[in-house]
Amino acid sequence: MKLEVYADRMSQPSRAGIIFCKVNGIDYTELKVDISKREHLTPEFAEINPMKQLPAIVDGKFKLFERYPADLFKRSKIHSVLYWHHSNLRRAAATYVTNTTILPTLGHPSNQQAAAEAEKLLFSSLSKIESFWLKGDGPFLLGGNQPSIADLSLVCELMQLEVLDEKDRDRFFGPYKKVQQWIKHTRNATSPHFDNVHIILMKVKEKLTNKPLMEANHGGARDIEKRWRSRM
Repeated sequence: MKLEVYADRMSQPSRAGIIFCKVNGIDYTELKVDISKREHLTPEFAEINPMKQLPAIVDGKFKLFERYPADLFKRSKIHSVLYWHHSNLRRAAATYVTNTTILPTLGHPSNQQAAAEAEKLLFSSLSKIESFWLKGDGPFLLGGNQPSIADLSLVCELMQLEVLDEKDRDRFFGPYKKVQQWIKHTRNATSPHFDNVHIILMKVKEKLTNKPLMEANHGGARDIEKRWRSRM
């Protein structure tokens, strides 16, 4: 039986997991769980993942929600990055993009205070990546010579910023040359899968910048809003 990966490509952890499978040549079937329709909260999906989060992997009777290297030292280092990520970068990027781009474009009021706090946290997170997590001889996090699930998770998170206008995006990345190189290294090391998986974000950006299309397609606009909110 082929491996089954339950995912939604609007979800950053889903994109990271899909890229990981593709780069490592893992044969799998991708099964979409639509987070905008709250399918991840259904009793049926809870049978697959009681935590009701994406992605989830099923191999026959074996079900996997999270997995890290067996080596305890490597696992502890990756854990340290991922724990930091969930409390900092993950919250900052999604909150900022939602309140500065998604909601205003769709004609909804945004929380400017939340956006300002997210902006400060985002700059702080980028600074932390630049000065601490990218220390070492290798081009990847923690001095690694190849991308880990931590690299994929953080870079996929930063890809949310691609939906911003170019000036705003460059304002964040401009001061952090090491971060820019790290993103480039991760992208190249996982090519062509990285770009293929992130096509969905490029489609969101295209719709957000095409105002006549957005006005003519209210259903599509509502779908973007629902999917973006549900992935936070």
